[in-house]
Amino acid sequence: MPTFFPTPFVLKSQLRFLAFAIIFLLAVAARAADLSSTNINAKPTAKAEVINTRHLQPNDMLQVSVYQQPDLTANVTVDDRGMVMLPLLGAVNLGGQTLEQATIQVQNLYDKDYLVDPKVTIQVGQMAVLRFTILGQVQRPGSYEFPPNEKLNLMEGIAMGGGFTRLAAPSKVTLQRNVNGVLKVYYLDADAMARDQQNNPFQLQPGDTITVGERIF
Repeated sequence: MPTFFPTPFVLKSQLRFLAFAIIFLLAVAARAADLSSTNINAKPTAKAEVINTRHLQPNDMLQVSVYQQPDLTANVTVDDRGMVMLPLLGAVNLGGQTLEQATIQVQNLYDKDYLVDPKVTIQVGQMAVLRFTILGQVQRPGSYEFPPNEKLNLMEGIAMGGGFTRLAAPSKVTLQRNVNGVLKVYYLDADAMARDQQNNPFQLQPGDTITVGERIF
């Protein structure tokens, strides 16, 4: 039986096909690696964006440091008044500010009386869990968390509790709120709020306690 030896043309064709296959496989592998890298990096970026745009709240735990000033490093917790205690500065009100705003404020305070061109870094060690409580005539009474970095109004809070029961009196809703250490009670008509779409809804705050009253037959 005669032996077949590939011609130079056949060898060149095979080599070109092999080279094309290798290039194709490398391109597929590079694309897969790129997609994997994109998916891995997407979550930290979204989380960082939420933290950077979020306003500091009571019970947020912060890490404050000043470049080349280790004695000024502090791990602090925002208190109910929005205050933190920092070395040299004492009590500083950071509540309600973003991380960028708080950093600029602390930097300016150190620059004013203590340091030359200080470089301040503030990081959130642990974000406070913001909750409200709803009781009375709702389907699921209990404590609920605020959505991250979002406002919540009375009607939305009632909806999170499953909505009214058949015995509920929507016009008889009370809300208790601690304002600078003083307990305030608000008497609200959720029924009227639901009908009036033009007025701004009543906004909830962390620590609020809502009680939905019962109808009298």
